Amino acid sequence: MEQISKDKLPRHIAIIMDGNGRWAEKRSLNRIAGHRTGIKKAKDVIRSCRELGVQVLTLYAFSTENWKRPEIEIKALMTLLKRFLRAEGKEMIQNNIRLNTIGNINDLPTDVAEVLKEVMLKSKNNTGMVLNAALSYSGRNDIIQAVKKIAGHVQQGKITATQINEEVFSRYLFTSGLPDPDLLIRTSGELRISNFLLWQMAYTEIYVTDVLWPDFTKKDLIDAIKDYQRRERRFGLTQHQIKTGSSST
Repeated sequence: MEQISKDKLPRHIAIIMDGNGRWAEKRSLNRIAGHRTGIKKAKDVIRSCRELGVQVLTLYAFSTENWKRPEIEIKALMTLLKRFLRAEGKEMIQNNIRLNTIGNINDLPTDVAEVLKEVMLKSKNNTGMVLNAALSYSGRNDIIQAVKKIAGHVQQGKITATQINEEVFSRYLFTSGLPDPDLLIRTSGELRISNFLLWQMAYTEIYVTDVLWPDFTKKDLIDAIKDYQRRERRFGLTQHQIKTGSSST
């Protein structure tokens, strides 16, 4: 099954884990049951990515828009997140995984934020895969908060307006220090990026599968990586330039 090239492995995989609710409804279960199964699937995918040698895995766990969902569903999601962190935190540390977050984690309930920060602190010196949890995250807000920080630093004289370029701007994003995603996987067949990593995905390869997240398996992950490895990433260059290694026309 694992007929993939280690040489062309995506450094950074981002996943929009979609379809928990529909998975539950198809089985006449409540949406919480879908989220509970989705959390278990996240555990499996984290382990699979670590075993394959993926450097960064970003999971879109909770968007800022998700706060608009019914209160009972939000409470259940926060409880599941807290349980996941407590149960898996020790394994992350043992497996040399560093937990990182992007988004406004201060929006989270205090008890959830405390457990999250505790695992991040204990795993901060780990040198293996980075598990990047997008929590209360919005791509547009990510850009806005970066602009505000840059504006403040310009006012303070820490940088000048002429120094601002793509590299500098990226340092102010929540993903500062991480490579941009090479591959985005979206489950459940939806053809949109849902306000996720808008700046960072300028050249990300997008893979959409009709598989609902709770049904997503290691084989599905491998299939997505195989599809990625069959693509030619040109970053604006021509096919001739890629083949010859020339940047001229």
